[in-house]
Amino acid sequence: MTRILVVEDESDIATVLEGDLELEGYEVKVVGDGDAAVRLARGNPFDLILLDVMLPGKDGFEVCRELRRAGLRMPIILLTAKTQEAEKVLGLDLGADDYVTKPFSPKELRARIRAVLRRSEGEVPKVYRFGDVEIDFARCELRRNGKPAELTALEFKLLAAFIRSRGRVLSRNQLLDEVWERGTFVTDRVVDNHINNLRKKIEPHPARPRYLVSVRGLGYRFDG
Repeated sequence: MTRILVVEDESDIATVLEGDLELEGYEVKVVGDGDAAVRLARGNPFDLILLDVMLPGKDGFEVCRELRRAGLRMPIILLTAKTQEAEKVLGLDLGADDYVTKPFSPKELRARIRAVLRRSEGEVPKVYRFGDVEIDFARCELRRNGKPAELTALEFKLLAAFIRSRGRVLSRNQLLDEVWERGTFVTDRVVDNHINNLRKKIEPHPARPRYLVSVRGLGYRFDG
């Protein structure tokens, strides 16, 4: 499960962030000051840090600088009420990967988090193999036991999203944001139907999935 450290001294905002991110399937730890953030980040493996700029003690810029000087490379997204371009440039120059200006929408923040995590994980490989399946993303081809099997464009996008996040839970909302076009109305049931169709093409026993597994109450995880 992806681990996110939220560094935010405003308790109301911190509580909302924690709840929203946990619903998305992330493991979340919250601290309220810069010194605690540095101690925790240096002693624990986090996949991403949401870092408020205006903090008691060390501010977000100092925290970012200190973590990068310590050699920690996890992605950092700054949360800032500052709108001046110079402040944003400073944060990026200190090693932050992105910034979100307050007030922000939860949907935008979730999208920024996914984008930063994808960049940190790298692109989908041109060819990916698991079990008896080989996927050639450059040619948009899937083979089972060396024999071609047809996938729709949407199914390729689903597979790419799962492979980028292999081993991690993806909620239905995350899949909607990554795979379907913006503004498209899609119900949870439609997502489930596409998952079931994809299982028929990649699983040895689709009714007992081995690779594309359901995580009750959270979403799906790819274990290929």
